[in-house]
Amino acid sequence: MSETVEAMPTTSIHSEASSGNTLPHVWPSVVHMLAHAAVAYPDHEAVVLGEQRVSYGQLAASASAFASQLRALGAGPGQRIALLMSNSADMVVAIFAIQASGAQLVPLNPAYTGAELEPILEDAECLALVYDTAVAERLAQQVATFDMSHRFAIGPGSSCLVLRDESDVALPLPLPEPDDLALLLYTGGTTGRPKGVNLTHRAVATNTSQRDALLPTREGIERLLVITPLFHSYALATTYTSVYACGTLVLLTKYKPAAVLRLVDDERITILAASPTIFIGLLACEELASASLASLTCSYSGSAALPLETLRQWELRSGSVVVEGYGQTEAGPVLTYNPLHGPRKSGTVGPAVPDTEIQIVDPDTGLQVLGPGQIGEIRARGPQIMKGYRGLPNETATALRDGWLYTGDLGEVDTDGYFTIRDRKKDMVIVSGFNVYPREIEEALSRHPQVRESAVVGIPDGYRGEALAALVVAVGHLDEDVLREYLAQRLVKYKQPAQLHFVSTLPKTAVGKPDKVRIRRDLATTGSIPPTLSL
Repeated sequence: MSETVEAMPTTSIHSEASSGNTLPHVWPSVVHMLAHAAVAYPDHEAVVLGEQRVSYGQLAASASAFASQLRALGAGPGQRIALLMSNSADMVVAIFAIQASGAQLVPLNPAYTGAELEPILEDAECLALVYDTAVAERLAQQVATFDMSHRFAIGPGSSCLVLRDESDVALPLPLPEPDDLALLLYTGGTTGRPKGVNLTHRAVATNTSQRDALLPTREGIERLLVITPLFHSYALATTYTSVYACGTLVLLTKYKPAAVLRLVDDERITILAASPTIFIGLLACEELASASLASLTCSYSGSAALPLETLRQWELRSGSVVVEGYGQTEAGPVLTYNPLHGPRKSGTVGPAVPDTEIQIVDPDTGLQVLGPGQIGEIRARGPQIMKGYRGLPNETATALRDGWLYTGDLGEVDTDGYFTIRDRKKDMVIVSGFNVYPREIEEALSRHPQVRESAVVGIPDGYRGEALAALVVAVGHLDEDVLREYLAQRLVKYKQPAQLHFVSTLPKTAVGKPDKVRIRRDLATTGSIPPTLSL
């Protein structure tokens, strides 16, 4: 790695809502992070999946070889390469290879159907598609018809991506420039045309350092277990954090609670990166009673709001701190986090990361800044914010106004600068003229000892305008009247669900969030939840 790797300057933006923490070292790109790790820790485990163990030297050499192959085909700034793979060491190699080639990485959900992929790939106009053999078997016919110049099937028998044993192969120069596009992440596909979020190398690398300011890692020591799919911004950001820390990224191909608990002990996991659904599943797992979680120092929670009771139970059982943060794909993705070494406030998502300003503004105009304790739309600005949506100038102009990213989320800030997320702006339900935030009802439900999970949505109501419908996953038999009485003691009448549906499982999105779009659709179409979900 002959190129000198230096930190890029950053601009400080301070306000009463900023964290005040000093921003640690910022690399020009995540590829520079890998270059550093390969020189400083060539023999250290970079990626672990089952019996497969890949060192930083091997990871850099393998990424270099594939990057050079991609460059020979025309990859570079201004080009995009789609990645359609399940969690694997090969996927980590491909992530860094594509970005080292200078092309923009377009990670996609490998579970998508051909019909779901077609409009995204048409919009992205990719030079190449890199996919694994599982996708090849399932979508062979569709893959052949996708309009792009090159296709790479990765897996057994593939010669285009082979793990190298040598540890002295430099990543191909020049390494990416900070203002080149690094990622194209598609979001919002459940509500209409998927929007491609453009993020630069500067934004992604800076955001990695911003998170490390509030959740400092120990170089060469951390072992991070990532369970959520790497195509998602949360897991991808955690992957970059692992390389930033010169740590070890431990992967699972499929989430099974018992397997997670065994891995924590067997692989001496220090940081668990998970979602609320995963924490709920681990707490319900029989093997938890005998599991050793002594190596854990910290658990990240992301992707969705973590019920307070789940947080308390996991901290009590694991003996490790749970830190909840907030962000979105358009924000690089991290905007806030409860600090690891500092005041943590349960129920909040912490203060803003360094060099980031966040305000609560009125939801109607987005111009009036609200004070502590007032609920409004969250807007943010900082070096990690997206450049815009690909090919969507009107949507970009709506989201980015006067340097601010309008998140579409509702929240509030306290006098210490700690933020609390109330709901999505579009998820707010107006019952008889009152604003109701489904998360508040979900929190009340989660405190019942027999409620494992819940999801609350608004439904049309001829008398009240809207009413609330709640899906509840219960432990054992839970009488509806008993639950209604429980809620009546904790919620004003207009916040109490008009409908309660007891289900065996909640419909989920690909990243484990309750699929409220599907829930609303099913309720609007049939007036009830499909029998396949009912107890």
